[in-house]
Amino acid sequence: MPSSLLFIIASLIWGSTFWAITQQLGEVAPAVSVAYRFGLASLTLFAWCWLRKDRLQIPWKTQGWLALQGFFTFSLSYLCTYSSEQYLVSALVAVLFALMVIWSPITERIFFQKPLTWRIWVAALVSITGVILLFFPALKSNWEETHSGHSTHFLLGLGLALTATLASTFGNLVVVKVRQHNQNVLLTMAWAMAWGTMWVSLFAIVTGQPWTIPSTLNYWLSLIYLSLFGSVIAFACYFTLIHRIGAQKTVFIGVITPIISVLLSIKLESYHPGWIEWCGMILCLAGVIWALRGEPKAKSA
Repeated sequence: MPSSLLFIIASLIWGSTFWAITQQLGEVAPAVSVAYRFGLASLTLFAWCWLRKDRLQIPWKTQGWLALQGFFTFSLSYLCTYSSEQYLVSALVAVLFALMVIWSPITERIFFQKPLTWRIWVAALVSITGVILLFFPALKSNWEETHSGHSTHFLLGLGLALTATLASTFGNLVVVKVRQHNQNVLLTMAWAMAWGTMWVSLFAIVTGQPWTIPSTLNYWLSLIYLSLFGSVIAFACYFTLIHRIGAQKTVFIGVITPIISVLLSIKLESYHPGWIEWCGMILCLAGVIWALRGEPKAKSA
């Protein structure tokens, strides 16, 4: 499948998952919801690999990296994401994930000595500016409520969401190490999600969170969507892109997802963005296009 199509699929799916997560808040504890989601996704992937007659066993050396990937990507990141959406609107959490276009090149430089190209930095700056403009009214409203004395827990939600973005960034670094040991994307995803389910389940047990069986149809529908589409399909596209074009470019999916969220709001929630928001969307797209273009080839002597 072409990389451009993988990029589009992951962006479209994740653009809707931040809203889908809100359908799981309230009745079931966040950690338990994360465990349900990735437990179901992991079982689905193992079943698919078994049907393909893949060898399901993986050496313990690789399992160590998969356990670390599961901790960062499928446990800490999503636990903080679900928890942050108790205090912030889902669109704002999606906006904060755009910061990964900054975290990713910095961490790759620190851990892998990968050079920081000026193209990536310019694209990241343009995209972040666009994201801020896109959600400027919402950011302004939350800021005013925080300073007016209302107990919105805005800073707590902000801290949790930022932690989620950093955890996802570190998870992307571990993915690179995993692919050096095993090229089977679906099988390594299955094991990483299984590890993530274990980590977040231990957290839920230690903190005494009740394992509630959900009773609403919305919860079950969102669980199926988040597990199969938001986890299995989207992450398969995402990790394949990291292998093909690198994490520095792949994380620009996080710039597109807020735009998808806004477009869904226009269609489904009668949202009417102003000129500032439209300028923000244009800048976001410009930054992504600039980042995904190939580096100019050096002229031959």
